[in-house]
Amino acid sequence: MATATQLGLAVLPLAAIAFLMIGRYWSATRAMPVAWVIAAVVGYFGWQMSPRWIAAASINGAITASNILYIVFGAILVLYTLKQTGAFDVINQGFTSISDDRRVQVVLLVFLMGSFIEAAAGFGTPAAVVGPLLVGLGFPPLAAVVVALTGNLMAITFGAVGTPLIIGLQDIFASTDTVSTAVAAQGWTIPEWVAQIGLWAATYHVVVGVMLPFIGVAMMTRFFGEERSIRPALEVLPLTLFAWASFAVPYWLTAYFLGPTFPGLFGAMGGMAATVGVLKLGYFHPDEDWDFGPEAQWPDHWVGDIQPGETSSNQSGAVAADGGQVTVGPKMSLTRAWTPYLVLAALLVVTRVVGPINNFVTSTLVLEWGSILGTSMSNSFAVLYLPGAIFVAVHLLTIPLHGMDRGEITAAWSETVEKVLPAVVALLFAVATVQIMIQSGQSANIDSMLVVLSEATANGAGAVYPFFAALVGAFGAFLAGSNTVSDILFGTFQYNVASDLGVSRTILVGAQAVGGAIGNLIAIHNVVAALAVVGLVGEEGRVIRLELIPLAYYATMTGLLALLFVYVLAPGTF
Repeated sequence: MATATQLGLAVLPLAAIAFLMIGRYWSATRAMPVAWVIAAVVGYFGWQMSPRWIAAASINGAITASNILYIVFGAILVLYTLKQTGAFDVINQGFTSISDDRRVQVVLLVFLMGSFIEAAAGFGTPAAVVGPLLVGLGFPPLAAVVVALTGNLMAITFGAVGTPLIIGLQDIFASTDTVSTAVAAQGWTIPEWVAQIGLWAATYHVVVGVMLPFIGVAMMTRFFGEERSIRPALEVLPLTLFAWASFAVPYWLTAYFLGPTFPGLFGAMGGMAATVGVLKLGYFHPDEDWDFGPEAQWPDHWVGDIQPGETSSNQSGAVAADGGQVTVGPKMSLTRAWTPYLVLAALLVVTRVVGPINNFVTSTLVLEWGSILGTSMSNSFAVLYLPGAIFVAVHLLTIPLHGMDRGEITAAWSETVEKVLPAVVALLFAVATVQIMIQSGQSANIDSMLVVLSEATANGAGAVYPFFAALVGAFGAFLAGSNTVSDILFGTFQYNVASDLGVSRTILVGAQAVGGAIGNLIAIHNVVAALAVVGLVGEEGRVIRLELIPLAYYATMTGLLALLFVYVLAPGTF
């Protein structure tokens, strides 16, 4: 049993993050290095960690962070490549041409297209991309941000081709001896067990997410419609339910059969194909189109520096974020525009499922560091296996496919670097901080900081803790602006609490993975980025207050499901 002093010391790194980011409004780039220093000092004085162990744990964290950054860089590179070539505009126009009804556009662009972008790129990209598209269609910028943040929640847990689970949990658990030993005793490898966690996370999302497309539409009609009512949203309830079902079925089946890499990607692709198909056949269209009231009647805080405009297109079908004309090259076919993402999905499947190819990419160009600084820690960087390599390959393929010139290539790379650079310092120090907290018990052969915190939490909350597991994950994402970082911060913590309570570790860590997605609704980093691209910086408080509505629904329902799963439906699950 930990002493009160140990408990007070163990909580200091996380308390510092919370204080600096919430109380002082520091960015993660500033706060995480401070947390690392505090963790190192606490490890040295409170857990007798030697400087060598602290340095080794930090290096171990840096290698894991490099894995994340490699994936994120590649994912965003493909996205900005398609924006440079005009392919993304063509894809967008393919959706917006189906209906002028704002409710239908929210289902297509926010829930389905936003989920696809989240599944392919992650890290707050959907709101920053979809928001301006909605403004270009004539949405009030504030409404565009609110609905864009809400709609892709189901995909966030598996965002950037499974990064939150594969890097945020799998790599962290693999470096934790107690977890690895317990999982091996069940006859699983760590990747096999994380796939089970992903399946439970997908199960939470499928059940709770049934109302997600409807909530996005209802928030728009209730807070931004002339009638200030959810009645117009009820008129498209059949469409929202169909969109959910067409997304949820391939989403859950992919989690079951293929693991955590593809659920969001295949769910979104299946949902888009099915929903667009039935709409084109004439089903689920509302009797009358719904639109916002006259712009002259909009409150001032709905619009900032960028004025909304009706859809305006030229020969390319591109839409301007400010309602003006866009000048790009000759019109690209929808098939050609989608080809890079189709190739991406195919390469991801082939490299994961086809045995000989999988063996090649997992054994070639693998940079390993064993016994880091003479400790038991080790880590690696699989250059070809990590999705970052596939994203870069797709980028290179797109250059001749879409006829990119040197200026477009340079712009895609520079925009990607600009987007990723702020995350580098935050991720490096965040993962290093968690590694110090995980490894803190190794030198003195005592419980680590995270074990001390989990025991105190289990004793304090007792049997009802599973209800709050998702909220812990949400808190992590709120602080860090990332589901991946939330899983890194609290994945092992949730595992230890479940062990202390004697409930399913798999189900509770699954709730953590869902909670990390929930927290993205109000993550300061995401909200600021989404507001910035529509010219509304300064309205963060207003947006967060509105996003607390879907957050409360999702967290409450996930908490109730967690209690039901661990105590009633699957009490014997590892």
